Order: sequence, then C-alpha cells, then structure tokens
Amino acid sequence: MLLTVLVLFGSFFVMLLAGVPISAGIGIASIITALASGIPADTLAVVASLRCFSGLDSFSLLALPFFSLGGNIMNKGGIARRLVRLARLLVGWVPGYLATTNVLANMFFGAVSGSSVAATSAMGSIMSPLERDEGYDPNYSAAVNICSAPTGILIPPSGPLILFSITAGGVSVAALFMGGYLTGALLGIAVAALAILLAVKKGYKKSDVKETDPAWKIWVDAIPSLLAVIIVMGGILTGKFTATEAGVVMCLYCGLLAVIYREMDLKTFYDLLADTMKSSATILFLIAASSIMSFVMSYTGIPAAISAGLMSVSNNRYVLLLIMNVFLLVMGMFLDLTPAVLIFTPIFLPIARSIGMSDVHFGLMLIMNLGIGSVTPPVGSCLFVGCGVGNVKIEGVTKYIVPIFASMVVALFLVTFIPAIPLIIPYLCNLVPSFWWN
Repeated sequence: MLLTVLVLFGSFFVMLLAGVPISAGIGIASIITALASGIPADTLAVVASLRCFSGLDSFSLLALPFFSLGGNIMNKGGIARRLVRLARLLVGWVPGYLATTNVLANMFFGAVSGSSVAATSAMGSIMSPLERDEGYDPNYSAAVNICSAPTGILIPPSGPLILFSITAGGVSVAALFMGGYLTGALLGIAVAALAILLAVKKGYKKSDVKETDPAWKIWVDAIPSLLAVIIVMGGILTGKFTATEAGVVMCLYCGLLAVIYREMDLKTFYDLLADTMKSSATILFLIAASSIMSFVMSYTGIPAAISAGLMSVSNNRYVLLLIMNVFLLVMGMFLDLTPAVLIFTPIFLPIARSIGMSDVHFGLMLIMNLGIGSVTPPVGSCLFVGCGVGNVKIEGVTKYIVPIFASMVVALFLVTFIPAIPLIIPYLCNLVPSFWWN
C-alpha cells in the first residue's frame, strides 16, 4: 500500500516540478498508478472515460461558471469602486485606514464575487494608487491586500464551497454558505488586526480625506451591490432556487447593475465571457481528471490506508486535526485550491467523520486552509496576482506576509478547534443538528 501511495503522489509531484499542467498531471499519475496496481489497460480506458463523464454529469457544477461570471462582471462593472468608498467611510478613523479599508473592501467584494483572485485584482488595482499617494510602503499595502483576499472564498456565495459540496457527495450548500460568514469574518478580523498593528508601528494615520458626497449617498450607492448577497442567500435559504439557479440570478442582477452604472461596454462583456469560459473549462478538466484519481484511490484503498495510518499515530481528535491542518497548509503552498479540494476531500473527510467532525465544519476548515495557502509561495495565486497589481516583488512583501500569515493561522485554529464558530449560524438556521462535536 505504501508503494501505491508513493507511486500516485510521487509521480504527480514529479510532473508538477517538470511543469506539466496540474490537470494532466493528475490524470497521468492516476493512470500510472492504476496500471501499476494491475488494472488491465483496456479496462482502465473504459472506466476512466466513464469516470470522466460521470464526474462532469452534475447540474450543480453549472453554479461554478455562473458565479465566476458574476464575479467578473462585478470587477469590471463599477461595483468594486463603490464598495471601497463604503469601506473607507466605515473605517476611516483607524490608523492605517487605507489598509483596513482594503481588508473590509475585500470582505465586501468577496461576499458578492466569491473569488479571492478577483478580489485581489480588483481591490489591488483600486487601493494601490491611493496608498502610494499617502506614503504607504507598497510592500505593506500589497501584503494586506493579498492576505485579506481569501475571505472571498469563505464569505458566500463561494465557488470553492460549492465544489467541496459536490466532491463530498452533496453536503448542504446552504449550511456551508451560512457557516462561511463567521469563518470569513474571523479571518478578515485577524488580517485587519495585524494590519493596524503594523500601521501604528510605521506611523500611518487615520483618514483626512474629505468625501465630496455625504455618507447617506455613499451608502445608497453601495447598497445595490450588497443586495446581491441578500438576493442570492435569501433565495437559497427560502428554497426559491438552487445554488446553480442562484448563480444565474447573480449574473443577471450584476449585469443589470453594470448597465445602470454604464461602466462596461460590449467589448468588455465579451472579454469577460471569454475569460469565464477559459477558467471554467480549466476547472471542469480538473474535475474530470480528479474523477479518475478518485476511482484509483478507491480501488487501491488509499484513503482507508491513510486514515488507518493517521489513527495509528493517535486517536486523539485534537492531535489528528492538528496533523491535518499542518498537512493542508503545506499542500496549499504547492497546489491551487481547486485540485487540492478534489484530491484531499476524499482522503481526509472520512477521518473527520470518524472523530465526530461534521461535514460542514470540515469543509470550512479545508477551504480556509487552502485559502491561506493561496497567499504563500511557490504557487500562491493571490500572492502572484497581488504582487502584479501592486507592482512589487515577492521578496519585498514576504516580511509583511509572515506576521499576517501567523495571525491567519491563529484564526484557522480557532475555527478548527471551536466548532461553534463555523456551525452556530447554520445551527440557528436549522441547517445542521448541532454546533459542537458529534
């Protein structure tokens, strides 16, 4: 069994180091492992084809491209700028207010776009010039933007949470979404707290910007954008539409706002559609390839073997959770979020269930882990996008990311070891039976 695990993950990481695309690496590593395990080539060809098709044959998967398109429309449709103004109004009294504004704006934008990369790009392009004008260290500004962006994949609507729901076999999307509010807010607070401490140390002051518009007008401008969350979540919770239908509603609503704001032309909309199609095709190819890996792991008994190996180390719930967190944090540094969810959900979910952890709690812990991994090298997507829009180098932002990263890990451990944090809101909404260990 150890040899099978080494063949599967060893060949996968060798191909990653060689520059092979992740989706192709997953598929090739799975095929190599299947052949090494004695599955005949002709049988494998049939089974792999069927698994690829069945992995994509899901109505729920349609939610991913729709939410992605909705987030792209928000990015280019004038919505992000209005949310930044509201965030500055709320936290202008804080030292280093622009950094805190960046955190709050990422939380707002993440709540309506569901994408950490989109939030990194949108908020970075808006906030970086403002912070440079006020004398902020560009490396500090970029670090805060990068580290606060993962709140966007926790505060619903969230594509990664939908992906986890599908991969885990139909965990309640509504429960995951409601659990994401407090989880994402805690992560945002952790980043903001360190941003403020660093701002005080560097002598950054509170806001002296005089808005040309009164506060009520800033709120009125931002409310239509924030209503997207209420419409989407309200429809899901009341049963008016599914998560997939919510994605369609979100696209239509955001498209309507973009038309009203007159900040997006047909050429821009065409480009958004093309970008969404490319990113969706990439995700779907990953899902198809991971379906082959899932079959191979089930056939060879890898998840059960890893579970037994971990349980042999300790049967203490807290020790096992600590091991899982450390492993996922490290893996998050090397893998993008989508393939990591597809690979590690079937491995660690049975272990989580065996120690009394609910599927919703595990899903939020998993996505939070991998979101934190997106801010670290060598593969961190938010890191590279944030450095690009902030026009800074990775070496420069690292000294600021390290202390903020530590605060994010503290928030992660609170979510991991205190189930009430991610589960209390779903419990109050009657979406989970308990807000503590099963």
